[in-house]
Amino acid sequence: MAKFTTGQEIRTNTSTIEVTIDAANPLPPGRHRFQLIVEDDAGNQSDPATVDVIVVDQSKPTAVIDAPTSVATGASFTLSGARSFDLPPGKIKNYRWVQLS
Repeated sequence: MAKFTTGQEIRTNTSTIEVTIDAANPLPPGRHRFQLIVEDDAGNQSDPATVDVIVVDQSKPTAVIDAPTSVATGASFTLSGARSFDLPPGKIKNYRWVQLS
């Protein structure tokens, strides 16, 4: 297991490496590029090989709506979605309101 830091090389003598991610320091959603250079026993180095890994936020947010249970005829009232949430690293971007009946 390895904690990668952008721009810092990690050397191993094995052909695989696990990219260790923890809740305190996740890779944010988006494109992340990794590079590999291999070296033989004579000290010759390969050209760099690169790969892009796209981190995708696939967790759905949770909508929570707060409203009064009853209001007087003709009175305005407030609907609140303030307690709605998404798991990190996601953030609520829009609130879409519809009256169904």
